[in-house]
Amino acid sequence: MIIRVRSPEGMHRVEVGLSDTLGELLRKLAVEMKAPAADAIVLTRDVRGQELLAEFEQSVVSLGLKHGDMLFASVAPSARPSEEPAAEAAAPEAARQSAMQVQQHAVDNELERDDGLIRRERDRRMCKHGANAMCEYCTPTEPYDAAYLQTHGIKHMSFQAYLRRVLADHSIRGDISGALPTNMALPLDEPEYRVKTACVGSHAPWPAGICSKCQPSAITLQRQPFRMVDNVEFASPDVVDRLLAFWRASRCQRLGFLYGRYQRLRSVPLGVSALVEAVYEPRQSRDQDGVHIDVGSAELDAELARADAVAAACGMELVGMVFTDLTPAEPAGKVLSRRHADSYFLTSLECRLAAFMQDRRPNACRWARGGRFGSKFVTCCVSGNLSGDIEVSAWQVSNSAMAMQRADLAVPSSAPSKMCVQEPSPTRYVPDVFYRYTNEYNLPVTASAKPAFPVEYLLVSLTQSFPLAPAPAFRSDTPFAIENREHVHAVQSLGALKRHLAPALGSSERLSVLLADFHLLVYLFGLGILGEHEVALIGRIVCEPMEAAQLAEELMAAGGWQTLVLMLQEASDSDLDAQHSAAGSDAAAAANPAPPAPPSATWACRHCTFENAAANASCEMCALPRD
Repeated sequence: MIIRVRSPEGMHRVEVGLSDTLGELLRKLAVEMKAPAADAIVLTRDVRGQELLAEFEQSVVSLGLKHGDMLFASVAPSARPSEEPAAEAAAPEAARQSAMQVQQHAVDNELERDDGLIRRERDRRMCKHGANAMCEYCTPTEPYDAAYLQTHGIKHMSFQAYLRRVLADHSIRGDISGALPTNMALPLDEPEYRVKTACVGSHAPWPAGICSKCQPSAITLQRQPFRMVDNVEFASPDVVDRLLAFWRASRCQRLGFLYGRYQRLRSVPLGVSALVEAVYEPRQSRDQDGVHIDVGSAELDAELARADAVAAACGMELVGMVFTDLTPAEPAGKVLSRRHADSYFLTSLECRLAAFMQDRRPNACRWARGGRFGSKFVTCCVSGNLSGDIEVSAWQVSNSAMAMQRADLAVPSSAPSKMCVQEPSPTRYVPDVFYRYTNEYNLPVTASAKPAFPVEYLLVSLTQSFPLAPAPAFRSDTPFAIENREHVHAVQSLGALKRHLAPALGSSERLSVLLADFHLLVYLFGLGILGEHEVALIGRIVCEPMEAAQLAEELMAAGGWQTLVLMLQEASDSDLDAQHSAAGSDAAAAANPAPPAPPSATWACRHCTFENAAANASCEMCALPRD
């Protein structure tokens, strides 16, 4: 059928199928209107623009559109082209040259080399042709095919499938790993809700002045059709069990950062899975109803930098974060179920934290105008399900949530399931924010998101899994103490390190097993004794288990490792006992800090000669006691 659309450029006739969605109608209309993107078009039923159409995933028939109906379209002010012709001509080429320098993730490069087609077997009932022919019942389908996704229960298509759908409008299909086309603008663009600072209008810069070119357009929140990561897989159940051990011992909640790698997920067309190998637990408060952590502080950044260095040596990276929300319930062994469809899945505060962390770790994309699009950072929550059992759920927040976080437009509310919209201020421009829902008469309704809106409009759900045959990279059978757990009597010290490595100092095979422990490596690297050569060898021991024993022999002959062994051997039993006392004192001092000592008061360690502050009971460098 044909839908008539009236715009400032004139009358357009768009031909759509009965099963086409509103998003497909907008993409065809964007080509005729020469709009920068389909989501830049504002489509309404009336000329005054009051009945907004924004259900991109619904079919045109379900929206009540019929053959010959007339709609009204305009381009959002923030998406209109510049009036400067020279700048307009140079911008796409400059963006393309910049995109050519973007270093994408390895898993994205791998998926771009795949054509993404879903192969189908020959249907014995419907296919009437020979073995070497194809028909509509057995022809390979695209990875974004709506019928396939619905049949297989895939709520959100993968990001690469979404990219193929966008590129299909420009007749680009199959392998997309080659050079960027020169005859088209970059098709992806992250939403931006901040006022443009480099406006060409003849007015004072914001906040002294503003115009329709630099102000953001209205925001319509809706379910994001794609997700940057499709699944979170834990390499072993022990990864979660060691995190839960803290809650079982203290009944306090815990937050940790997930380290692992991204890999292809075969069960979803062009899908990506985050494989979690370890959880790093930074310094944080211990409370029964939550955790307090100074996100963005120099101390936390320094902790994550050490963990990032260990992960990089082992061929891994930071992939997300996890936190617990557990409350014991009756009968024994059960936990309270708080998070479900009738309450909330993530609170507004957790959504804002996820948006902050995702925005700090954007996903590099050469098809996006800014060189970035979304984020692969995931958020996992360990809580109780409806049966009272402990369960892990995985989430991301949408690109719109990241943009609202950057623009400081949203703030958590006292109601966990509601996110509040910030009030305008002299330095904060807040555009109109809307969201759509279906009322009790099963009709779509557009409502203002002010003062608050449901957090579900910002969430993207992921699946989570455990392998049937676990083969974790960190395969140590004798776990080392986890960092920052002094108050549950798990202390990382040279004494604990000596006892941990003592059975393996003469056996390369045993040493290769003990070194495959993420928490042990973070502590070893933090001592600053091992050099780059030893660090690279330990990383290969973790990544290459078949050659681990031979690599361990080479490590035992390295100078940095011999220095570490000598330091451990020089520590006497009395030093180890004093070390445990000093660790207990340090933990107590951390809970009840004493007044700071004068900057000039220091003492020199008798073991390594490092100059320490007078208030320290043990050396900051070698962790041995002062006396």
